[in-house]
Amino acid sequence: MPFLVSAVAAALAVTAPLSTTPRHDPNVHGRFEAAGSGTHRAVTFDKKAVPEKSRVAVAERKVKDGTRIVLRVRGIQAGRTYGAHVHQKPCGNAPDDSGAHYQNVKDPKSPSVDPKYANPQNEAWLDFTTDKRGNGRSTATVKWRFRAGEARSVVIHEHATETAPGKAGTAGSRLACVNVPFD
Repeated sequence: MPFLVSAVAAALAVTAPLSTTPRHDPNVHGRFEAAGSGTHRAVTFDKKAVPEKSRVAVAERKVKDGTRIVLRVRGIQAGRTYGAHVHQKPCGNAPDDSGAHYQNVKDPKSPSVDPKYANPQNEAWLDFTTDKRGNGRSTATVKWRFRAGEARSVVIHEHATETAPGKAGTAGSRLACVNVPFD
């Protein structure tokens, strides 16, 4: 019996710290609201493509040697491909309020359209295609972590992200934005 008690105590001692370790990874869930109607977790600038009350979720996970970001949307325009990227600033009432794409190595020129900087290894690209119900999902895994305070939102764009020189990183108009406290 003492052996059994010792074995149970040892198992609890090993697992207790794992179960009580706080997680600081942001998980954001929200519904898109019209821009200009106050401060919201998620705003839409194009109600046809991203209707009010459609849903969004973003999760950030620290993984070995980097970061994984997961984007999920529900109830937006069906059967369409969208670009999506992590941006530097929080969402606002105007599409450009969220600033430029977050870049691990910053392009000295702005806007950044040089594939040396505007690429899925240096930025977090989350392009996705919606199904017949308007649901979509994307995951980006990068080999770096966000600098504190420099990544604050995910923007959904009009079309898939371009990769050609002079257009790299562009994805058309900003249709919607969700505030995410990346860390």
